[in-house]
Amino acid sequence: MKAIIIEDEELAAQRLRVLINECDPEIEVIAMLESISDSVEWFRQNSQPDLIFLDIHLEDGLSFTIFEEIKINVPIIFTTAFDEYAIKAFKLKSIDYLLKPILKEELCCSIEKYKEWHADKRQLVDLNDLMQLIAPEKQSYRKRFSVAVADKLRTIDVKDIAYFFSSSDITFAVTFDKHQYSINQSINKLFCELNPSEFFRINRQYLVCHKAIVNVHVYSKSRLKLELNPPVTEMVFVSLDKVPRFRKWLDGK
Repeated sequence: MKAIIIEDEELAAQRLRVLINECDPEIEVIAMLESISDSVEWFRQNSQPDLIFLDIHLEDGLSFTIFEEIKINVPIIFTTAFDEYAIKAFKLKSIDYLLKPILKEELCCSIEKYKEWHADKRQLVDLNDLMQLIAPEKQSYRKRFSVAVADKLRTIDVKDIAYFFSSSDITFAVTFDKHQYSINQSINKLFCELNPSEFFRINRQYLVCHKAIVNVHVYSKSRLKLELNPPVTEMVFVSLDKVPRFRKWLDGK
């Protein structure tokens, strides 16, 4: 059986590959892809595999966008951090999913389930139906946040935010007018709610608006340091595994 992994976090993809091999050494992972654009290009140039492991949130958007470009005719095991309502939708549609962090036992069960599906030649779920369940408003992004200021609540618009960063498990939003507010959401959650054409997660700690980038200092082809406005006291680097996609994002791709 040939499989591919579509996952934008390199360590998560590598770990999943190891777990797949431990569950079933006969499964050959023939490709590990990181983005929607890379996936679409791969499918156009290669025959479809027997099984796809697909992260729902990729750096360049929801992975369902792949289905708009390519007709997929093989089973998919979704890896997801979605909340309960979405998981119920998966169950209703008999689509299997793995909630991150992925456990080996659950992965092995999912693989066995798909072997049974394949043996019974069951009809695959209509992915268009699933897209409507999971992403009915896929073009709608977060527009504002309510934040606590002393004993009051105030609203800040996303367009006024230069970047988000996390420190000691607390997330902060920094506005262009140099104010800083604590946000009751993780960087992971924020990334899922913000327009990917406006914000890019450059590393585990920072989620940056393109308008906040003053300069990009190139140390080498794989080493980029950002100069931000408002300024940051520490040095802010783009993670090495995100550099290629970051360059494309800067070009508006």
